[in-house]
Amino acid sequence: MTSAIVLAAGASTRMGRPKALLSAGPRTFIRRILETLQAGGLSDLVVVVRPGEEAVRTEIEAAGARAVLNPRADAGQLSSLIAGLDAVDRPGAALAAVLVTLVDVPLVEAATVRTLLARAVVSVAPIVRAVHHGRHGHPVIFRRAMFDALRRADPAIGARAVFAAVDVEDVEVDDPGVVEDIDTPADYSRLLG
Repeated sequence: MTSAIVLAAGASTRMGRPKALLSAGPRTFIRRILETLQAGGLSDLVVVVRPGEEAVRTEIEAAGARAVLNPRADAGQLSSLIAGLDAVDRPGAALAAVLVTLVDVPLVEAATVRTLLARAVVSVAPIVRAVHHGRHGHPVIFRRAMFDALRRADPAIGARAVFAAVDVEDVEVDDPGVVEDIDTPADYSRLLG
């Protein structure tokens, strides 16, 4: 089984408001991402949020996912990844891997999720990630063999050290959404335009 972890606990300081609640067409970023993950074949979905984001939690639960609180959200993205990993990697869970994506990468297509999941089943690489025109992006799939390395990673460096220590299989996809990162009001205006 593969679970999905969406990292949405950032402070959104550059955007000035929670990215999860921004509109991407008729849906919010978080709703679009969760529906894409479900259409891509995933059913165990968690979204890591920071304290005080009740409207975000409500939107997550309305989409059929679980909100996971990261009380250490200001410690960086790795702390959110570990909070999500701890939520899905429970005793008795037959968890083979986790697919990780970001709330500020809302345009990934369901076909990309399916492609990555299919590739992760047959790949010998412990990490499989989406690439578009040679640029790596999200989602990223971490096999179970990487869970302890993620938990032990230096928070100051984040998951980069884990990527550097193993073979990563880059899967080229015809989906520019995997590298479309919406961090600022200018990024958002470009998306809307």
